[in-house]
Amino acid sequence: MEQKTNDVTLIQNILSGDTKQYALLVKRHQRFVFTLALRFAKNREDAEEIAQDCFIKAYKALGTFKQTAKFSTWLYTITYTTAMTFLRKKRINTSSLNDDETLIQLENHTSSFNANGYDKQDSHAFLQHAIGMLNVDDAAIITLFYQGEQSLEEIGNALNMEANTIKVKLHRARQRLKEKLQFLLKDEVKELL
Repeated sequence: MEQKTNDVTLIQNILSGDTKQYALLVKRHQRFVFTLALRFAKNREDAEEIAQDCFIKAYKALGTFKQTAKFSTWLYTITYTTAMTFLRKKRINTSSLNDDETLIQLENHTSSFNANGYDKQDSHAFLQHAIGMLNVDDAAIITLFYQGEQSLEEIGNALNMEANTIKVKLHRARQRLKEKLQFLLKDEVKELL
């Protein structure tokens, strides 16, 4: 789908009084904002709340958007900070791999995977599941880099870190993702990587 109007033009129109065009910005970015929010929140209801809060905050702060970075980077910064604030307020307890219940779920998941055989279409689901097992920061960096197609500099701007720091964190996040995939898929991980 071709973007008829770029983000900057839409923002200028919105700030000039055509507030209905904000719906176009939301539509253009809602999927990725929701995906990123889901990485943080780990459940659909909280992710929807975070995404909605992000778009409300972005609308209210639209006048502060400087065109030094892409709108998407600015929006994902809002998403990150909104999600972190939401999680601090909610104080979600995340389960670790040492949690017996998590291990049982993963064993059942892996058993059904082995029983059903490997299907290339399943690789995406297992990759998403493995990303979901990462800590919040690792999942955010992986999501921003690969799904959001953000550069290291853009991710650094969004997370308020240096690009070199993001590069190191991305490398480490990939290593942890590989470990999660190896745990989930055992020998099949070689085909994915």
